[in-house]
Amino acid sequence: MNKAIASACAGYTLADEVKTKGIYPYYKPISSGQNPVVKMQGRDVMMFGSNSYLGLSDDPRLKEAAIEAIRKYGTSCSGSRFLNGTLDIHLALEEKLARLVGKEEAVTYSTGFQVNLGVVSALGFRGGYIFLDALDHACIIDGSRLSFSKVLKFAHNDMAALERKLKTVPDNAPKLIVVDGVYSMEGDIAPVPELVRLCEQYDAMLMIDDAHGLGVIGEGGRGTASHFGLADKVDLIMGTFSKSFGSLGGFIAGDHTVINYLKHNSRSLIFSASMPPANVAAVSKAIDIMEEEPERIRHLWNLTNQAHAVFRERGFDIGHTQSPIIPLFVRDMEKCLTAVKMALDEGVFVTPVIPPAVPENSVIIRFALMATHTQDQLDKAIDILTGIFRKLEIIK
Repeated sequence: MNKAIASACAGYTLADEVKTKGIYPYYKPISSGQNPVVKMQGRDVMMFGSNSYLGLSDDPRLKEAAIEAIRKYGTSCSGSRFLNGTLDIHLALEEKLARLVGKEEAVTYSTGFQVNLGVVSALGFRGGYIFLDALDHACIIDGSRLSFSKVLKFAHNDMAALERKLKTVPDNAPKLIVVDGVYSMEGDIAPVPELVRLCEQYDAMLMIDDAHGLGVIGEGGRGTASHFGLADKVDLIMGTFSKSFGSLGGFIAGDHTVINYLKHNSRSLIFSASMPPANVAAVSKAIDIMEEEPERIRHLWNLTNQAHAVFRERGFDIGHTQSPIIPLFVRDMEKCLTAVKMALDEGVFVTPVIPPAVPENSVIIRFALMATHTQDQLDKAIDILTGIFRKLEIIK
């Protein structure tokens, strides 16, 4: 083994230090589906750390659709979409997705991470510029690093800062602006009307990563662009299937010319195996359920509005969230990890967001709601967290 690499790996001791203190929060095994209550080490724990916003990841209808797809197509396509890995159900799902988000065409990838990795890198042309929000997801950042474009970051949701950056680049250069629709940790929403205005003024293409917007906001859960009534003005809409749609994979939707280019130039699409049949079928069924049962989204928002109000009343700092993603600011790593451990001990699973993912003064506990949570579960979880935050003197 190379000594320099081995030494660098051995020098990483943070995880072991946290384990020694008994507050290591990661890789906790769950022995049930992602329901409002999960099984962990033989006991029931309320799940407030999942991205299953519509509560569909353990829905029996998705399971049955996946099983039927396995019976017909097997467990794998054994190749990339580019070659032998395109099934008729891939094409049917892509047509459904394009209609859902109001675009001409869509193409699916094996994971959401691969969508952003492949799209951003493929559209980052030489001599071009990619503009990223400071809080964009890691896969967007990684995609930009693989591109040939110069990357320019602007302060989170700061349109004046973005415009200053746009003014510095040549008028005729390729320009791509990529933002999250709903930010995965802070829960706030991108200012799409302003982004559209700037794109039109400075001739830039706009791509929205709607991993946490689809199934949550917009008409019938159609996402952030729909939320603002601007689906026709957003050039590219990206989504994932591991959140609201209870499966695995992702897609990009836009005009035919751009999607056609990506189908033949996006490396993470061409050189990866395609979505397995079970995942494709589960996503398709989830979209059907979302459209047939609008009460799911209504209930999710009833819980969300209630949670926002109660957390604020009790003195929690929840930032500028506008969604079922609720950041509980702690601003201290050890207190954050301690609070997460105490919550789990009392039957509440929440997730910590600590450095290097965020600066030390932005450490949070991420509290996320599902449409299948009950009011009683929400009330109990907030009561438990209130007691813990007061005991640790995070709130008064």
